[in-house]
Amino acid sequence: MGVDKLQPLRSKWLKTKLIINNELIKPFIPDTQKYNKTNLKSMISKYGMVYVKPERGTFGMGVIKAEMESHQHFVYQIEQKRLTFDSFESFYNSLTRLVNKRSYLIQRGIHLLKHNNRRFDIRVMIQLSPTKHWEATGIIGRLGHPKKIVTNYHSGGTPMDIHKLLKSHASTKRRNELIQEMNELSLRIARHMKKKYPHLKQIGVDIGLDHSLKPWIIEVNVKPDPYIFNQLKDKTMYRKVIRYYRHAFPKKTK
Repeated sequence: MGVDKLQPLRSKWLKTKLIINNELIKPFIPDTQKYNKTNLKSMISKYGMVYVKPERGTFGMGVIKAEMESHQHFVYQIEQKRLTFDSFESFYNSLTRLVNKRSYLIQRGIHLLKHNNRRFDIRVMIQLSPTKHWEATGIIGRLGHPKKIVTNYHSGGTPMDIHKLLKSHASTKRRNELIQEMNELSLRIARHMKKKYPHLKQIGVDIGLDHSLKPWIIEVNVKPDPYIFNQLKDKTMYRKVIRYYRHAFPKKTK
């Protein structure tokens, strides 16, 4: 029953519109618009790089990275396929054939931090505790496949300890501050979303850090995979995530 109540939250557009209404969350949301020719042209001119992603989709499937390399050259990449165009028109027409009348969004591209020349982002797990309080129960880095544009585990990404990924970018003190900031931001999102969707019991917030270490909310998942935390050597986080997950979603006995 709870899953049915959350069905609208499969839409990335709806989730974006929901959380952008909170003035404390809004500054961390990259500019996001519906896919059309006007929005693509203005956003790629403004930001130089955008992500074109399905409004509904999981595991990073169908995500396209699009860039303007100069005023005459445009590039997009999906999976490991990269195409170059010498005009906006040919670039747009090719992208639109790929989108194929499905509902897509355009999101400002964030130049993510890298580890060993591979992009990474961060997944923050927020869950309702057995005492019905929101808690940040897990945080993990996702190191992207060297030839792909998404970091998802199902697309070849590698789950890693966040301290290892951030070690060359920030001191121990700053890393701990960043983790606290990302946890608090994610908790704020959960509390805000639950006001409208009282059946919400967990969220997974995907956060990208830019070169100034500002956190950007890439996506909010209402059905995050708890088992990604089992990839860490230290199982403390995983045990807590699973304990809360099983309490929130007990298996029905026949």
